[in-house]
Amino acid sequence: MRFSRLRLNRTLLLRQHLLERVTMPPADLVGHLVGLQAQEPLSPYLSLAARLTDLDPYAVSAAIEDRSLVRVLSLRDTVHLHRPADAVTLPVWAAPVREREMKVSQTIGEARTVDREAFRAAVRDVLADGPLPQRQLGAALAERFPEHTATQLGGVARLLAVLAQLPPRGCWKPAGSTAVAYDFAARWTGLALAEPDVAEIVRRYLRAYGPATASDVTTWSGITRLGPVLKAMTDLEVHEDEDGKPLYDVGGAPVADEDRPAPARLLGSYDNLWLSHAARDRVTAAEHRGLWMGVNGAQAMSVYVDGWLAGLWRVEEGRVVLVRMVRDLSRSEQAELDAEIGRTEALLAR
Repeated sequence: MRFSRLRLNRTLLLRQHLLERVTMPPADLVGHLVGLQAQEPLSPYLSLAARLTDLDPYAVSAAIEDRSLVRVLSLRDTVHLHRPADAVTLPVWAAPVREREMKVSQTIGEARTVDREAFRAAVRDVLADGPLPQRQLGAALAERFPEHTATQLGGVARLLAVLAQLPPRGCWKPAGSTAVAYDFAARWTGLALAEPDVAEIVRRYLRAYGPATASDVTTWSGITRLGPVLKAMTDLEVHEDEDGKPLYDVGGAPVADEDRPAPARLLGSYDNLWLSHAARDRVTAAEHRGLWMGVNGAQAMSVYVDGWLAGLWRVEEGRVVLVRMVRDLSRSEQAELDAEIGRTEALLAR
């Protein structure tokens, strides 16, 4: 099958549940999407609200507190909200991404040269009695490795150990401090770290983000040299895009019609919708690709109209403020966006 750019756009939105909201438990949607980017605490709630018919943000907080959802460093060396089984396998798969970060991170500096076995033993010793706030973890490690700073050593611990970020970090409107505290993901979830089934991860990616190229899977995950993996998966279908480039997909996955309406949506700063394809073109026109990403990360949250990036927004005193729109909207498009703004402000008010 040859996929036009518009069909790829609508198919991605269909599989992301962004063409029509669905009714399902938030944890099931998190599993379908293979995690939600959670670098900013608000982002997962916006991701869920854009896809679900109804969202109780306090129920999501409760899931973080009861450990049925877990915040952990995983895909692309960024914090994601995962189901427990993914929280102890995806970070293992993503170890090469953290290794690259070890080599280039300015935050950890010369602490990258620390003896790794001795350091891992020190982390186990420091966390032996239970979780610690990030500052205390770094300070305790600095007592053992005084040639480096607590900040540097905390950064190394984050890269060399698989650590969960504990509540209230990431919870909905928590009372008090939300400073990061860490525990071993294995201890927090009660599940041992394990090597993942890479082929099954690829299938899950394709179900939620496909059809796609090996480069797309790399952009989403940070893992390189995936071309041979996809080629060896004989159960996959192979289609092509408008330029004849091969696109892999799982058999029987839904495909959207080009004329399927795509309603307006407001998404958070780092929703994986935008971060999971090599050219960033599934939901973005080439001339607008630089709109969202600044020098040091996302400049604001994203507005989608008719399936494409249409502008940026932010929250000010509980209200949605449109920062910039790339084009004028039709009367019906503006009505859709106004309704979506109303839904989002109702969520923010809870």
